[in-house]
Amino acid sequence: MYIHLGDNFVVPSKEVVMILDRQSSLESPIVDEFFTKQQDKIVELSSGDAKSIIVTFDKIYFSPLSSGTLKKRAEIALDIDL
Repeated sequence: MYIHLGDNFVVPSKEVVMILDRQSSLESPIVDEFFTKQQDKIVELSSGDAKSIIVTFDKIYFSPLSSGTLKKRAEIALDIDL
């Protein structure tokens, strides 16, 4: 199953490692360091401010959708996959 991340972009649900709230992640120096080191893997899906960050095995996506919305979509995808 796939998860729609916004801007007509989907990823396989099995590739998602974590979904972060962007505002909360900005407060963590560890997360900031991680994003700095992985800068070449970041994909911006929002034209404005991103609300969430989705980390997959290969890329890091900044999404206009909230982490709560993406969490619900991921749970639905996992229920279908089982």
